[in-house]
Amino acid sequence: MKYLDEFRDGKAAKKLSAEIKSVVTKPWQIMEICGGQTHSILKYSIEEFLPEEITLIHGPGCPVCVTPLELIDKAIAIAQREDVIFTSFGDMLRVPGSKHDLLSIKAKGGNVKMVYSPLDALKIAENNPDKKVIFFAVGFETTAPANAMSVIEAKRRGIKNYSILCSHVLVPPAIEALLSSKNNNIQGFLAAGHVCAVMGYNEYFPIAEKYNVPIVVTGFEPIDILQGILLTVKQLEDGKSEVQNQYSRVVTKEGNLSAQKLLGEVFERTDRKWRGIGNIPSSGFKLKDEYSDYDAEKIFKVENIETEESPLCIAGEVLQGIKKPIECTAFGKECTPERPLGAPMVSTEGACAAYFHYGKRSHPELTKGHPEFISGS
Repeated sequence: MKYLDEFRDGKAAKKLSAEIKSVVTKPWQIMEICGGQTHSILKYSIEEFLPEEITLIHGPGCPVCVTPLELIDKAIAIAQREDVIFTSFGDMLRVPGSKHDLLSIKAKGGNVKMVYSPLDALKIAENNPDKKVIFFAVGFETTAPANAMSVIEAKRRGIKNYSILCSHVLVPPAIEALLSSKNNNIQGFLAAGHVCAVMGYNEYFPIAEKYNVPIVVTGFEPIDILQGILLTVKQLEDGKSEVQNQYSRVVTKEGNLSAQKLLGEVFERTDRKWRGIGNIPSSGFKLKDEYSDYDAEKIFKVENIETEESPLCIAGEVLQGIKKPIECTAFGKECTPERPLGAPMVSTEGACAAYFHYGKRSHPELTKGHPEFISGS
């Protein structure tokens, strides 16, 4: 497929691999911040193309995974109400709360619907004026503009039975939180290309300078990732800490200004708790006061729900890059995609799910998974 196959070309991958090996002279630890990149790394066995000096660390760039447990419980509390239609993307339905998930609430008779867009949820609200319709607004900066648009449309069209349960999180504050942690072992970052497509990458310059760390905006295909690693390694070897854009076919420095305008109209920054990590200042979006009539937390008075993580689950350490999924004693045993203890085993972008499905060759101790390898032919 044009514009795709060339970024999965085995010969190009081997050429980039050889160039990385020719450049590297010392050990380096690089974090890919995005769960989509993590899945590509495992799916295409990218680590096998790298010299042993390069260690890839998997970051917290899966919005489903970092949605705090209490917010899942808030969603479940709302979804159990008889006067509610609770809508969500499919990846949130099986994320475990403290006792249940949204899919089990649906099985018990709750009116829980999977949708493909917040505008689908708005249409449901329009067609069901006797019900209160909530959309679970989860995601990084990438999904936030569409959710903002749904709120603007609801207000414009006078649809009063629609609201969102907002759990938007922001990437740059998370990067800074990781770099300022006492456990930090990250020397370079592959930034999430889709986030930067919306927001640009101006926010990364002060972070790179403050922490003396290179940040390379990177795409999601194997060639993208290898190019991003090469650019990062070159900077590290040269003692540089700059922001570069590998994903220039999609990302500009300024980003999508129209999308940013939407975000500025509907949302404002707020402190946000990240599952397994804790509170990160100014790392999320919340609805502005003028849109508080569309804030499901306030409407249903669930702000004060608090819960605790399973003691078996090390999702927090996985999301911070401190441990690999296979270091969890519950991995593949008490915790599987069918019976997950934590969100990283559920989400299509979760590191635990990636290891479960694709990790067999890189980690022979895993007995499940069917990796797809880049062909060198």
